[in-house]
Parts: sequence; C-alpha cells; structure tokens
Amino acid sequence: MKYTSMIIGHATMDSNTDHLGNTVNIVGGAVVFSSASAHALGHNVAAVTKLAEKDRERLESFTVPEENLFCLTGEKSCDMVNVYHTPDKERRTSTCLSVGDPFNAAELPVLDCGIYHLAGLVYGDFDAELIRTLAKKAPVALDVQAMLRHVADNGAMYFEDWAEKKECLPYITYLKTDAAEAEIMTGCTDRREAAKHLYSWGAREILITHNTEVLVYDGKDFYTCPIKARNLSGRTGRGDTTFAAYINERLTKSIPEALLTATATVSLKMETPGPFKGTRADVENYIEEFYN
Repeated sequence: MKYTSMIIGHATMDSNTDHLGNTVNIVGGAVVFSSASAHALGHNVAAVTKLAEKDRERLESFTVPEENLFCLTGEKSCDMVNVYHTPDKERRTSTCLSVGDPFNAAELPVLDCGIYHLAGLVYGDFDAELIRTLAKKAPVALDVQAMLRHVADNGAMYFEDWAEKKECLPYITYLKTDAAEAEIMTGCTDRREAAKHLYSWGAREILITHNTEVLVYDGKDFYTCPIKARNLSGRTGRGDTTFAAYINERLTKSIPEALLTATATVSLKMETPGPFKGTRADVENYIEEFYN
C-alpha cells in the first residue's frame, strides 16, 4: 500500500488547564493531531507511535483507520501537564511527567510512503542518525519542537537551540517552526529573516506558524495566509494540524494551494477542541466563506 506520509511521534496523555483554571485530560501529541488533519483531507497516512503496554487505550483517540495505525511497544509512554496563562493560549508552562522511549529507524514499519514526518515532542525522540537514514528513502519533514524542547530532571520543560542543526538541516525537505522556535534557532525576531537563515542552513521549504498567519519560504519567494479562526477553543494542536495538512497537500499542489488548504484547515480546527474531525468539503466551504 502507498501512503502519502508516515507520521512518527508519541501519543501523550495531556492534562490541560486554561487561564481560568479549568482542566481537561485528553490524549494528544503531534502524531495524533497531524494524522487527523491529513486523514480528514483524504490523504492515506500511516501513524506510528510508541506506548507502554498499559497505555494502548490511547490508540482509540486516533482518527485514522485501524489498519493505518502502527504501535511500537516501549517501557514508558509520554505524559504532560500544560498550564495556559492567557486566553489565546500563546503562553503556557509545560511539565513532562514521563518521557517516552526514543524512536529508531530499525523498529519502524517498512512502508512505501511519500514523506517521513517526524512529529516529536521533546529532545531525544529522534536523533541525527534517524534523520539521515530516513532521508535516503524519502523526503523528511520535521517539526523542530522535538529538537528544541528539553526536559529537566524535575520534569520542567525548557527550550534551547539545536546543537546539530547545521549538520541535520540539509537532510530536511520540509521544516516547521513557530515564531518563538525560529527566534531560538536564528536569533531573528523577524520571521522572514529567520526563514532565510533556516533555508541557508539546508532546509528546503520552511513553514513558520504564528497566531495571525502561516508563512512559507522556499528560498525564492515568501508566501503567507491569514488564520481566520472565530474562536480559540481548539488552539492546542495548531502547528501539528497545519504542518501535516500542508506537506501532504504539497505532494500534488503548489505552495499557495497547499498553504491555503492548510491554513483554512487549522482555522476551522481551532474552533473545536481535539483533533480535526471535519472533511475536505468542510474545509472547502470554509475557504469559500472566509477566504474568497
């Protein structure tokens, strides 16, 4: 079977507390949100996660068909606590109660896929050797969060620059960051300047998310599309939803076409908590109403 992408990452148990003190426990993680948006748009994606045997019930939170879901067994699963400090959920404090076991190339299922999408959560989920190995087989898409977000001994999470960025970025076809992550890697507060730096270090297509828009740079031109969500109740998973929608669309579409679909998808998704469960028709109707 041919898959448009193989999305690899940990499914976490997240405890999310908003700025008013309301707490919701939900299965999350980039692999859950990413596979949901790509699947909703009609792409045949494979989702690969790793869980302790006791946590396999988390698989029920995926929206992809059961036959497209591959679960590796590890000693530990990933568990996180997120406390949001503002209504827009742009500021949060995160604690990792348990770090999931790393992924390695030898344990991944052997599948025919168009893109390897590394949808990790913290530093250590993937190493440089995994990136180099997968890049020999198909284009690699990386959410750089998993290279910048570290876990201290007490579980506190903090960001620091990716020491191996200049070694690894030449193996990355699609690179996703948010505005803050781009600044950490480049020192640039201007998103366009940051994108230029990341491109100069080897990544071939840069996607940077922001609470107002999504930006793409391919080394020649900049492309932007505004986020038009009517509320932010589903803010969690914004970047994951965007990136997966974008790269799967890019297999057959131009940058502007893929960017519009991805931004409309995440705008609609942000209006409802949890992974995106709409359809391509819903996204097309959203584009017709808010973007045309």
